[in-house]
Amino acid sequence: MLVPAPLTGELVSPAAAARHPIAVMIDDLSPARPQSGLSEASIVYQAPAEGGIPRYMAIFADTIPTDIGPVRSARYYYIAWASEWKALYVHAGGSPQALATLFSQGSGQLVYNADQFRYGGSFRRITSRFAPHNLYTTGAQLGRLATLLGATAPPKPIWTFNPPAPLADRPLGGQITFAYPQNAIRYDYDRTSNTYLRSVSVEGAELDAATKVRIAPTNVVIMWMKFGPLNDHQAYKLRLEATIVGSGPAWIATNGHTIMGTWKKTSTSGPTLFFDSSGNQLSLTVGQTFVNVVTWGTPISVHDGAPVLPL
Repeated sequence: MLVPAPLTGELVSPAAAARHPIAVMIDDLSPARPQSGLSEASIVYQAPAEGGIPRYMAIFADTIPTDIGPVRSARYYYIAWASEWKALYVHAGGSPQALATLFSQGSGQLVYNADQFRYGGSFRRITSRFAPHNLYTTGAQLGRLATLLGATAPPKPIWTFNPPAPLADRPLGGQITFAYPQNAIRYDYDRTSNTYLRSVSVEGAELDAATKVRIAPTNVVIMWMKFGPLNDHQAYKLRLEATIVGSGPAWIATNGHTIMGTWKKTSTSGPTLFFDSSGNQLSLTVGQTFVNVVTWGTPISVHDGAPVLPL
């Protein structure tokens, strides 16, 4: 018997659907590319970090990935997103604000704190890259760490998922583009697979270094969010804080079509939900979701594909 996975809607075994989510902070500086694990994540967040340079947070649930990394440090707003699933939150140190939050609320109140500086045996340094872009782990290691820390409860669904649109209803072509400082992003819709082929900066087609699979989510969400300097008495590090609770414009792309709507989050650990222009909550399509959080006002270029006319 197969059941829907809470984070993707994919039909998986009951044991896979019951796995506690694991959220891993992943580097996105050029020396960190290509990253490992992104193709196997259920949900991937990407948002600005130092000085606007982006960073990923990959959430794994119904899959057990091989290599994951490079693992990087914690930030408060990523903790808030991970807390929607009470995830095992995997990182290597972090900002004072993030570490204080994890100290006080990292035993299951918001997330389960899995800091490499405390649980170093679950991580390793590879020799083919230089620090700090060489810290890696595996899904099996993090699964054991989740058990150790008590992160074992089955996840509860937050989003709803619909089956993919029939091939005849999918458009031909389509593209979404926008940019972070030091990383330009492009999604090209592929009608046959009903996914968005992801390309980054000068590297072009984004591949998973571990699986050699093209990064191609089924759903793409882009959220405008207000960011500002983090007042942590370390201004030289150019850290940011984000207005995570509230609402703002969002672009939701699935089945080859992009809707401009709204994201809403009513509390730190409350779910981030998406609504159309009439206020109706939107469903996603069964599969992986990439959530791209960008600074308010970032230009977003959306070109839906052309309808395929019957012969």
